[in-house]
Amino acid sequence: MHASEQPDQPERPDQPERPGHPAAVSVPTPAGPARITWYAAASAAGRARSVLALGHGAGGGIEARDLVALAAALPAHGVTVALVEQPWRVAGKKLAPAPKTLDACWSALWPALTEPGLPVVAGGRSAGARVACRTAGPLGAAAVLALAFPLHPPGRPEKSRADELARFTGPLLVVQGGNDTMGKPARFPAGRAPYEIPHADHGFAVPKRAPVTQEAALTALTTAVTAWLAGLGYAAG
Repeated sequence: MHASEQPDQPERPDQPERPGHPAAVSVPTPAGPARITWYAAASAAGRARSVLALGHGAGGGIEARDLVALAAALPAHGVTVALVEQPWRVAGKKLAPAPKTLDACWSALWPALTEPGLPVVAGGRSAGARVACRTAGPLGAAAVLALAFPLHPPGRPEKSRADELARFTGPLLVVQGGNDTMGKPARFPAGRAPYEIPHADHGFAVPKRAPVTQEAALTALTTAVTAWLAGLGYAAG
């Protein structure tokens, strides 16, 4: 998350295109302006049921393939998706600040996420998932979606971050690649077992030799998240 930690793996060029017609707004935080890019729930889905706020990782932004896929898929199910860029990323910096700063900035922009008057599901990928887990309880998040949660630094399973998953006691879904070097599904504690995307790495990329396509892997991810949100009453099935 900061200079001493490993960033996300670089995104590959085969990620899907970002969905169109988003609305981006700047939000002040203690570390400078953050940016929220809104993807409103589609009118055909009926009234919006929730907001899903998603933060990015330490080595990439909101162009990550999993965030893009969810922003494209969920509005049709009554979920407004808010992709959140932390101030360091908005400012064009290459290294994320310390966790304390990330949490403070996320907390500062929370009122903007609740402004639509809907339940807010906090989430993110990698470092963004950690921020969501640490702050969800105090902020009153309805649930948490942790994508590619970095359970430990690469090759250091003894440095577990499972305590961060335990901080939020409400509904939580972890979605993890089967080949994630920062936390394979089998290593997660009981009660926090992830939904596994087979063959996928930390960025949810699958090798070209895998028996599933990249598109199929992302469809599995969005389908799992949609079903989970629908089960909680925060999305249309």
